Amino acid sequence: MDHSILFDHARASRIGLPEAVFCEGKPLDALTDLLARFGKDSGHPVLFTRLAPDIFNAMPEHIRIQYDYHALSRTAFGAVMPAKAKGSVAIVSAGTSDGFVTWEAARTLQYLGIRHAVFEDCGVAGLWRLTERLDEINGFSAVIVVAGLDAALASVLGGLTPKPVFGVPTSVGYGIARKGKTALSSMLASCAPGVGVMNIDNGYGAACAAARVVNSL
Repeated sequence: MDHSILFDHARASRIGLPEAVFCEGKPLDALTDLLARFGKDSGHPVLFTRLAPDIFNAMPEHIRIQYDYHALSRTAFGAVMPAKAKGSVAIVSAGTSDGFVTWEAARTLQYLGIRHAVFEDCGVAGLWRLTERLDEINGFSAVIVVAGLDAALASVLGGLTPKPVFGVPTSVGYGIARKGKTALSSMLASCAPGVGVMNIDNGYGAACAAARVVNSL
C-alpha cells in the first residue's frame, strides 16, 4: 500500500506557519519514512505531533538520534525555525495534570522560534498562584490558557490581562468533566470578552494561534 505523504510546502508563504505532521493514526511505515526524511541534517525543519513514545522508541537508532523528542508532549523535531525577533507567548496552565497539552504548546512555540515561558499550577482554587505571576504574564504578547475540570482559569485570566488570550480545554477531570467537554463548554461560555477557544487538548493549535499574533507584530 502506498503511504506517501504530499507536503503543503507553500503553507508558510501563505499563512506564515509551516506544515506539521500529526502522527496519531498514521501507519508505522509512513511515519518511519517521514522521520527518516526530516531529521536535523535534512535542512527542512518539520514538527511531529502526537508521536507516542512507543512509536518513537520503535524507530531505528539512526532515526531517533536525528530528533529532539519530548515524551510528555509527544512532539519531535530535528531542527527549529529561525528565531523571531519580536513577540513572546506566556503559557499558563491550571495544573501539572494538564502538562501534556501545556508542553505541546510550548514545544510548538520552540519549534516556531518564538520566545515563550510556561507558568504551571496557576489554577484558580489557589488564586494567589496566578495573581503573584500576573505582572510577568502581562509582559508577553499573547497568552495561552490551558485548563481542564471547570476551566475557570480562562475566564479569570481573560478578565485580568489585556493581551490576546487563547484557551485550551483539556480532557483532565473526573466523571462530569466528560473528557474535556465540560471545560470546552465553560470556556465557550466565558463572560470574559474576546477569549478565543481551541479544541480539546489542542496545544498545537493554540500555539499556532498565538504565533499569528507574533507574526503580525
